Amino acid sequence: MNNEEQYKGLLPLGSVVLLKGAYKNLVVYGRKQVHIDTNKIYDYIGVVFPEGYIDPDYSFLFNHEDIEVVKYVGYLNDEEKDFQILLEHISSAEE
Repeated sequence: MNNEEQYKGLLPLGSVVLLKGAYKNLVVYGRKQVHIDTNKIYDYIGVVFPEGYIDPDYSFLFNHEDIEVVKYVGYLNDEEKDFQILLEHISSAEE
């Protein structure tokens, strides 16, 4: 991930990212999402920015390592920080 502000852990909802090899930004609207067909767990689900949700074909599952640039880090408060801890436990259980 190449950006001015390195972010540790999963990004908060509302974060805007550019994936490697992509030309369109995505806004994160979910974390730790399961692909229905493969049962694979992805770090994030996002939609194109600035358009937002169009239909399921325009929602994209991706992992943290797929991010080239973090353009904007979403809202972060104590509730989000507590949820980050829960997500870390889920991630640890996956390994």
